[in-house]
Amino acid sequence: MITPLDDFLAATVRTATPLALAALGECLTERSGVINIGLEGAIICGAFGATVAAGTVAATAGGALGLTAGFVIGAAAGAVIALLFALFTVWWRADQIITGTAITLFSLGLTGLLYKTVYGATGVGLTLPTLDAWAIPGLSALPVIGRALFAQPLITYALYLFVPWLAWWFARTHAGLALRATGESPDAALAAGVSPRRVQLLATVAGGTLAGLAGATLVLAQSGTFVEGMSAGKGFIAIAIVVLGRWSPRGVAAAALLFGGASALQYLFQSLGWTGVPYQLFLALPYVLTLLVLARASARSRAPAALARRELTLS
Repeated sequence: MITPLDDFLAATVRTATPLALAALGECLTERSGVINIGLEGAIICGAFGATVAAGTVAATAGGALGLTAGFVIGAAAGAVIALLFALFTVWWRADQIITGTAITLFSLGLTGLLYKTVYGATGVGLTLPTLDAWAIPGLSALPVIGRALFAQPLITYALYLFVPWLAWWFARTHAGLALRATGESPDAALAAGVSPRRVQLLATVAGGTLAGLAGATLVLAQSGTFVEGMSAGKGFIAIAIVVLGRWSPRGVAAAALLFGGASALQYLFQSLGWTGVPYQLFLALPYVLTLLVLARASARSRAPAALARRELTLS
């Protein structure tokens, strides 16, 4: 029998998946010394790119190809927005906070305009193909955690593999060590033969790709439609998750689960019949948690030493 706790845990993992994807991308970017405040823009562009690609391809070639095209184009859209951010901040050394804010506002406005252009001035009720949950035989029947962890869309299972791989990549590969060295001391990395500018550029684009994939997940694995502004601050929440996770892939994944649980509380309370409590309070909970995390965790966490610095000698 499915209990409210089962539903809550499953919703926690489902909600945490796009947050974890975006936060892992931001973790990758920040470990190189760049903070991408424009992450929100990459997420919403990824969501819109996935919407257009999935809807167009599915109409002609079927839902499976539509889903594949949606995830690919969503990730590519996030990469393009991140590349735009990187050109200003990494190549031309513009202020990262101001540039990221501008990129976010530009992306929200652009996707809103394109949405109305493509689907009409008032918008239409979109119905897109979505990834179905795939229950792993045996594991999905485990008590308490079975349905939550092992009856999820394939993108969630890919995330399970990506987290330990990224942790290994950071610690055990030459490229990962070069990335970490750049985030701590670009001058020392340059002296060791590493190009900090190239590392930061590639890390920012890779982070944007994951953020675009997070946006595609919102559309193709959760809502099945696109709504203007549907990123709803998830880019900023992802940045808070990176701080709470102490710039560690495993820590980031755990922090994403915490924020996913905060978002899923509304479903738990609704299933328990707590209808007298305004649902807006539950919607606001992840953002309140974001403020608390940034106020408390940032003071005790050690960020990469060169994070958001502009006065760097790069090559």
